[in-house]
Amino acid sequence: MSDIIKDTVERLLDRINGISQDGPGFTRPSYSPLESQAHRVIEDEAIALGLTVTRDAALNLFARLPGRDRNAPAIHVGSHLDTVAMGGAYDGQAGVAGAMALAAAFVESGDPPPVDLVVTVTRAEESVWFPVSYVGSRAALGRLTAADLQATRADTGRSLYDHILSEGGRPDDILTTPPLAPARFIELHIEQGTVLDIAGEPYGIVGGIRGGLRYRQARIDGTWAHSGGPARSERSDAVFALADLIVAMDRRWDEALRTGDDLAVTFGRVDAATPEHAFAKVPGRVDFCVDLRSDDVNVLDRMDAVFLAEAATIEAARHVHFELGPQSRSQPTKLSAALGAHICEAARALGHVPRRMLSGGGHDAAAFAQAGWESVMVFLRNWNGSHNPEEAMDPADLVVAVKALHLAVGDMGGMSKR
Repeated sequence: MSDIIKDTVERLLDRINGISQDGPGFTRPSYSPLESQAHRVIEDEAIALGLTVTRDAALNLFARLPGRDRNAPAIHVGSHLDTVAMGGAYDGQAGVAGAMALAAAFVESGDPPPVDLVVTVTRAEESVWFPVSYVGSRAALGRLTAADLQATRADTGRSLYDHILSEGGRPDDILTTPPLAPARFIELHIEQGTVLDIAGEPYGIVGGIRGGLRYRQARIDGTWAHSGGPARSERSDAVFALADLIVAMDRRWDEALRTGDDLAVTFGRVDAATPEHAFAKVPGRVDFCVDLRSDDVNVLDRMDAVFLAEAATIEAARHVHFELGPQSRSQPTKLSAALGAHICEAARALGHVPRRMLSGGGHDAAAFAQAGWESVMVFLRNWNGSHNPEEAMDPADLVVAVKALHLAVGDMGGMSKR
């Protein structure tokens, strides 16, 4: 069995990562021909295994392996295949490869799972392309809105509606098609930090996912001037204003951690490199984004108020104007303790004691949990961070995690629905 899992993982990672824009790293934008091509790889592999492949109106892919009880709620396992620009080899694709390896293990064993196993490959999980969280999974769950469909992609300026239509989807049907009935969802994914690597552990069980509060299109307007002309007190320097804001939020972040709050603060994009900027000019504009994350919505609300207050203070002191643009959010989400415990029990039979941990990044598992599903994540050891070309993962870690899931899913028929 380990050979079929190992072979499937390695083959699929190679095939999927062969589909990308030119490097560095791997780039498959959400609702692009490249993302669609990666989905077709999974379709080919699933059909070869004898699975039945369907797609919904949003082009999420479902590859179903029949279980012994066809009337019971299915077990969905999977992740996504879109990437951030110049991302890594494992974010999303490792989870999809692992899900297919799990299905292959059941097929090879000749012993079907207790209920239907559905390899689930979502679209548009990476919200760097569209300012909407969990596009594909929320569409499948009946939680995408008409306003969401009008969101524009960062690189093309075309709407989500248009991109879905261009790839062969049915955007009008997304709002009227009945959602998937609540069941169970398991997502394999690389850890975006180094907790597991430092501990020397191959995988862990995620019990919660941070929410996010973002200003994606913020800017500061100052006044362009000769760098040697205006006195300090007369300047409206947008870059100094942003520097003040970054330092202030770093201090507030440290204060929040010292009081026991969960928080991460990131200024993920700073743009002061337009042709209007120059060596001998006081910068009159800078564009930026800010991303606040926490497992507590009250912390997010409080830090948003802090952020706005700091911006107002800097406006007055630096004679600039902040234009923050629209705010977007994703909610902190608790995952299924019972489903996590069930996987831990199976792991112990293999000599593993996976830790329970928090996910700093957002994932489709949060959307499923928010829709009433029993949802959980299995994190895989990664030692080079995430969302960068240097993402690292030992495929052997994924293999042992899939073996644990094979035991857990095989014994899931008697697990009561919670």
